[in-house]
Amino acid sequence: MVELTAIARMVLEDRYLLKNERGEVMETFEDMTERVSTSVCEAEMKRMSPGEFASCKGEVSDIMANLDFLPNSPTLMNAGTTMGQLSACFVLPVHDSIEGIFDAVKNMAQIHKSGGGTGFSFSELRPKGDLIHSTMGSSSGPLSFMNVFDATTNAITQGGRRRGANMGILDVNHPDVEEFIEAKAKGDILKNFNLSVAVTDEFMGAVSDNLDFPLLNPRTLKVVRKVPAAALFDKIARSAWRTGDPGLVFIDEVNRKNPTPQLGLIRSTNPCGEVPLYSFESCNLGSINLANVADGAELNWEKLRTLVRAGVRFLDNVIDANKYPLADIDMATKANRKIGLGIMGFADALILLGIKYNDKKALDVAGKVMKFIQDEADATSSQLGIERGSFPNFVHSIFNGLVPAMRNATRTAIAPTGTISLIAGTSSGIEPIFSVYHKRDIAGRGLVDYFHPLFLRQIADRGLDVEKIKQSVVKKGSIDVPGVPDDLKQRYITAFDIDPDWHITIQATFQQHVDNSVSKTINLPESATVEDVKRCFVRAHELRTKGITVYRYNSAASQVLNLE
Repeated sequence: MVELTAIARMVLEDRYLLKNERGEVMETFEDMTERVSTSVCEAEMKRMSPGEFASCKGEVSDIMANLDFLPNSPTLMNAGTTMGQLSACFVLPVHDSIEGIFDAVKNMAQIHKSGGGTGFSFSELRPKGDLIHSTMGSSSGPLSFMNVFDATTNAITQGGRRRGANMGILDVNHPDVEEFIEAKAKGDILKNFNLSVAVTDEFMGAVSDNLDFPLLNPRTLKVVRKVPAAALFDKIARSAWRTGDPGLVFIDEVNRKNPTPQLGLIRSTNPCGEVPLYSFESCNLGSINLANVADGAELNWEKLRTLVRAGVRFLDNVIDANKYPLADIDMATKANRKIGLGIMGFADALILLGIKYNDKKALDVAGKVMKFIQDEADATSSQLGIERGSFPNFVHSIFNGLVPAMRNATRTAIAPTGTISLIAGTSSGIEPIFSVYHKRDIAGRGLVDYFHPLFLRQIADRGLDVEKIKQSVVKKGSIDVPGVPDDLKQRYITAFDIDPDWHITIQATFQQHVDNSVSKTINLPESATVEDVKRCFVRAHELRTKGITVYRYNSAASQVLNLE
């Protein structure tokens, strides 16, 4: 059992550990891991002897208690409770009718109540001003209805613990795309949405060749008007520069890598973009703490293999242990059995290995680690398919005829791991360290002083005066202070020390070995230009990522991480 940081205990007590009716915490972290492991392993009890069940439960409990692996937040919060909803990611359809729109609002509310986040494509909705035959009136357009979704989200706190999160996607050829692009730049709206434009290869080619691009009415599929593609691209980049939204989803690349193309096109993702899903699908995620796999100057590959195998089995069991908020979600999820196993602590692992985040050796580690995880996850899922049966849509998948079985249509994803990495005391996902010291906005607590745990451990391990160094770092705002050894100063590369192109290259390197997608923020300094944003967008498309989010420091009215 490892020692939790003060901020980990704070987050656990605020949001994860069960409370009684008076709001008093009823369990410890160890109790939580026992609750989760018991609930999830019970999903396969019918296949187990009592001894095998105890072994399963013990393994899962141990890897969580040691902070080697943690599942997504709803699993930690809800496993073993009456709520019982364990998935983080959902996509819901929004059909072009009042009934279709408000069915989606109702379904979203059910999911947010249970702790999940939702993604939507609003591209089916007719544009503003379009004819409504039933009333002979005109449509108010997707943006007006998105505000309804946003207001509903604002009124619902997930299980009393956190605000809901949404992804709103609109196709680049929708007639209202310009209003969508500039929505957040023109008002304090859609606070509970991340926004992304689903751009096609055709559009990116039209931008490059300076061509006009047609906008189509989704109701009639007729061209409404043509716009200069470069001007539309400029609008996207300018809004992203001002507000951080929208990002881009490279929807053609998403569908080129779709494991079940016979089922149709994928049009949306979960709120952070790492899991493309069909309507009503959900996905559960888990992340291996790569920092705990760094053993001296090497990675412990056998430990990583064990964690991958345990993680895939655990996440597959979650699908069966889950209490789904809607029957349609139950059916769609179990038809493809998608899971997303990823990592956190990549930056910390590099520090422990003595490698700078912006060194070419970091790319070698990224590629080698993620290929290993993908290969092991594939092999484990294939074996589970032999033992338990493949996902029902296997016959409609790219695996049919290539492998004897596959339990899960997708196996890997890189999530942002914002909160679970705080619990694990490690760096988020595959992100670089934001800053060794910064102010962090913790829900319900406001801005909290945050020191990177690994830095403090390494300072303490060298017998240095931790409190004195902390005071110096706070005063100067960096670790370039007396008492910090030079080798540590060189290893702690932070987000703004890294060229944007390198951020994208890291993302693309991981994406080569991830069958879902990769959540990664391309951090830009406050001085970055609109042209810098455009270059990031073009580069991400060239490198075959599935999407990109850029964030220029201080471009949002409020942000989670603050240097001052």
